[in-house]
Amino acid sequence: MNNNQLNDYFSHSIHKIISDVVAGTFSNPKETAFLLKTLAYSKTATKYRNNYESRGKHIPAFLISSITHTCNLFCTGCYARKNKSCHEDNNSPMLSSQEWAAIFKQAKDLGILFNLLAGGEPLMRYDVIQAASQTPEIIFPIFTNGTLIDTKYIKLFKQSRNLIPIISLEGSQESTDLRRGKGIYKTIQEKMVQLNGEKILFGVSITATTKNLSEIVNVEFIDGLRQLGCRTVLFIEYVPVDSDTRNLAFSQKEREQLQQSQEELRNKYPSILFLSFPGDENKMGGCLAAGRGFFHINYQGEAEACPFSPYSDYRLRNHTLLEALDSPFFRRLQDNNLVGSEHAGGCALFDQEEKVIEILNRTNE
Repeated sequence: MNNNQLNDYFSHSIHKIISDVVAGTFSNPKETAFLLKTLAYSKTATKYRNNYESRGKHIPAFLISSITHTCNLFCTGCYARKNKSCHEDNNSPMLSSQEWAAIFKQAKDLGILFNLLAGGEPLMRYDVIQAASQTPEIIFPIFTNGTLIDTKYIKLFKQSRNLIPIISLEGSQESTDLRRGKGIYKTIQEKMVQLNGEKILFGVSITATTKNLSEIVNVEFIDGLRQLGCRTVLFIEYVPVDSDTRNLAFSQKEREQLQQSQEELRNKYPSILFLSFPGDENKMGGCLAAGRGFFHINYQGEAEACPFSPYSDYRLRNHTLLEALDSPFFRRLQDNNLVGSEHAGGCALFDQEEKVIEILNRTNE
C-alpha cells in the first residue's frame, strides 16, 4: 500500500471510527455535537495531509506523545520501566507545557487528527493536558491508569471534549490487581462510575497476553464494561520486557483469535468501538511506525519510530514535526523494509531491534 492509498485508507477509517462513536452518543448532546464537529473537521485535516502528499511530504493521521517519564504505579512487567523511558530521575529534562503546546499546534497545521497522550502516567502533567485542551481540532486519547482522575480532571474533561481518558486494565479484578497493585481495580471502577455520571466519553485499554486472552474477550467481562459506561475498548498486544516473558506474547494463532473475537464483539455491542494494536498491519502494507501511520515523541522531545523502539536521530527542540517526519533515520527504516513491509505480526521494530540499532548507528556516522 503506497502513501496515497494509506492516506485514503486512514481517512475512510477515521470517518468510520468517529461515525460509529457518534451513533452511540445521542443521549449525550454535548458529546454528539463535539463529535459531529470533529467529523466535519476531519475532511479539512485530510485536505491538509493530501496537499502535503502532492508535494512529496507524507503526513500521518496519528501521533503518540509520552509527556512524562514519571508514574505513580509500579506495574509488574512494565515495558516503559524496563527500557527506562519511565523512571523517577527528576534530573531528566522534560518538555515544558509551552513546548508541547507548540508541537500540538504544528500537528494541527499538518492535518494530524489524533495525538495519543501517554507516559509514564500522563495525568501527572496537568499543565500539558490543559495545553492539549487548547487545540480542540485534535482528539487526544489519554492513556492513563485512571487513579489520578479527580474533580479537577472531571471538570477539564467536561469542558474539553477532545480529551478522552482511556483507562488501562488487565482484565478482571484479579488480573488487574495482580499486575497493577491491590485495590487498583476497585479504584478504576469508581473512576469509571464518576466519568459515566458526568457523561464524559471514555474507554479502556487492555494489555492482551496469551494468559488473559480468553478472559478479556469474554462477553460477561465486556458487558461489565458496557454497564460502567465504557465506549471504546482497545486491545494492546503485550510486548515482552525480556526473554522470560516471551511466552506471554501472541503468536499468529492468538492474533487471529483476537481478530475473530473482535468481530463477534462488534456485532454484539454496536455501541462500543473495538480496536487493536498493532492489529493486522499487513492489510496496510506492514508496520505503520516511523511516520507511515504514526511516530512517537518521548518526554524529552525525541522523535522515535515507535514507543517500543526508543531510538531517535532528531529532537523536536531542534527540529519541526515536518522535519522529523523526514529524518534520515525514519527514511532508512523504510528503505531497509523494517517499516512498511509485511511481517509475521506483533511489533516489527521490537522484534528486529539489532537491525534498528545498526541503522541508527549508520545514520549517526
